[in-house]
Amino acid sequence: MITCRRLTGYFSLIAVASLFLASCGVVRTSTSPDYGPIDTSDSRVIESGIASWYGSKFHGKLTANGETYNMNDFTAAHRTLPFNTVVLVENLDTGKSVVVRINDRGPYIGDRIIDLSRRAAREVDMENAGTAKVQLFLVEEGDRPLTERNTSSRETFTVQLASYNSMREAQAFSTNVNGSRVEQVNVSGRTVYRVYYGSYSSADDARKTLRRLESQGLDGFVKQEEN
Repeated sequence: MITCRRLTGYFSLIAVASLFLASCGVVRTSTSPDYGPIDTSDSRVIESGIASWYGSKFHGKLTANGETYNMNDFTAAHRTLPFNTVVLVENLDTGKSVVVRINDRGPYIGDRIIDLSRRAAREVDMENAGTAKVQLFLVEEGDRPLTERNTSSRETFTVQLASYNSMREAQAFSTNVNGSRVEQVNVSGRTVYRVYYGSYSSADDARKTLRRLESQGLDGFVKQEEN
């Protein structure tokens, strides 16, 4: 016969076990199509804070690394993490998590630490709330900072004007900007076509050109070329 005392002890044991498991590393299931279950037992939390998200207002515009922002992709903006860093974002309120790739800069509001795409925000149930308390786990390191790259060769800079998923679109844009060129690059296993303008020995010279292009109605940014 099972007594109330035994039942109480049984449920107490379950509660203790649950707390123990919660303190251990767990396997979190990613909703990103590029990643399977992510084991965070050996991963470290690299940051904790408030997450927000951005959507239609920026959809189709250039991100800080020159890609075209798609609010339906699993991407995010971060102030300092290198581009193409992959992180698991866990919503501490819902326990849901999503894996995203850093391809933009921000957010620049208060204590927010990451800006998710609308798709990623939806996956962790924070689309309606707008913000959520999160913690970030490092899944994959991104591009090396410039200070860690081999700088033995001469540094050169260029102005990036656009980035497309198809060569045809990139060439169509380039034909309207005399002196620009199209280069094919690989971004996390995905081929993109970027439109560059000029090649300069200093970032200041590149910025002067950028200002001239901006006066003609073009948008872009200065970046160091890979040597």
